[in-house]
Amino acid sequence: MKITIIGSNGQLGTDILETLSKNHDTIPLNHQDIEITDLSHCMRTLLSVKPDLVINTASFHNVPLCEEKKEEALRVNVLGPQNLAKACQSLNATLMHVSTDYVFDGKKNSPYTEEDLPNPLSFYAISKLAGEHAVAAYCEKYKIIRVSGIYGKIPSRAKGSNFVSTMLSLAQEKKELQVVNDEFLTPTNTRDIGVQLESLLERPETGVFHISNAGFCSWHEFAVAIFEILEHKISVLPIPSTHFPSKVKRPPYSVLENARLKKLGIYQMRPWREALEYHLKSHSRGELGKQPP
Repeated sequence: MKITIIGSNGQLGTDILETLSKNHDTIPLNHQDIEITDLSHCMRTLLSVKPDLVINTASFHNVPLCEEKKEEALRVNVLGPQNLAKACQSLNATLMHVSTDYVFDGKKNSPYTEEDLPNPLSFYAISKLAGEHAVAAYCEKYKIIRVSGIYGKIPSRAKGSNFVSTMLSLAQEKKELQVVNDEFLTPTNTRDIGVQLESLLERPETGVFHISNAGFCSWHEFAVAIFEILEHKISVLPIPSTHFPSKVKRPPYSVLENARLKKLGIYQMRPWREALEYHLKSHSRGELGKQPP
């Protein structure tokens, strides 16, 4: 299968590219290669490669900055996916678009399935949900992939870090850390997402799919697990989220249930702690903190 991966040098795109390149003809595209907010550029670029599948990992996902730069958030998170959907429709290609657990408000307090009604709290989440609707409206062959708490061997390009790399960096500077204990998620390894995506590539089903590692934890439990696995002695204090006031509303509970994958019999995501242990023991600390080229 010929697969175009947009954002292939990002945190998620890097691992998707590495995984899918083993068995498929992959074409990596980055911002300098394709401007997703320009419809004509999308059309020309994708027409030149004629992919069977386009995977879009590009996103404006700096949550606080989205509140300040709403127009840019709409351009990247809504107009961009819409343009890709139109281009894929014209090429009869499938579009696989990455979205977020933040489309939910966290009030359910049990894992969200693909059937649950979104209720975004922040402008970032609003723009991502609007992007989902744009993809569904303009492309018949689409798969929307919602992920949660992702981390990979390289940090997020937009944020310059992920939670794992941030914890490792702070541990070099401090003897004590404070991490919130009343917000819950599923830490998810980007490599595992790439492996799971491969099982979906040629499936005819369309719509929304949740892909996250199994189980859930608080951010505090996530941090404690990192240092336990690395056998690094440091005090990690549980702190309520009110201790870190923010203008941005975040869901207190954004755990995803991979219901459709299980129903299709193709679910293969590991427990989150097992995936984290593999990740930490497979990469050196230097590698985990390295910025992508």
